[in-house]
Amino acid sequence: MATTDQSKEVGAGSAATGARAVDALLEAYSVSHRNHTNELIHVVCVPAIAFSFLGLLWAVHPLAAFLVVALSLVYYARLSVPLALGMLLMSGAMLVLLALIPPSQLVLVSVVVFVVAWIGQFIGHAIEGRKPSFFDDLRFLLIGPLFVLGFLYRRARIAY
Repeated sequence: MATTDQSKEVGAGSAATGARAVDALLEAYSVSHRNHTNELIHVVCVPAIAFSFLGLLWAVHPLAAFLVVALSLVYYARLSVPLALGMLLMSGAMLVLLALIPPSQLVLVSVVVFVVAWIGQFIGHAIEGRKPSFFDDLRFLLIGPLFVLGFLYRRARIAY
């Protein structure tokens, strides 16, 4: 698991070693995600959490969800254009699905998905025997979706 000191070194260490920041962040994140069952739980729960979070923002105002997606995509593009493009597709699909959910049901659906997905995440980390990475560095809340996308990219042999 990346500690606060380790996570601070992620950005600084990557320049010294020549590694890209995205690779250093994904490696630091992966330290607490080595168990195959935990990885599979993350493949399901991380997108579900992102979807439900966007759903809660959408319930406040759709522009709030679009703004968060846009800001996230700027961050992702600075790390890796291919991963940012994948996140654009995933985020776009989530926003389309959110637009299809009746407004009267959106908050309930989002809250239920959010709670169930976080329970899944903590079950995965109990299986792993390690605490979630974001406990030490909040950046990892944004890196989690990239970890899942990177997992899928590697399976599909897509370079990022």
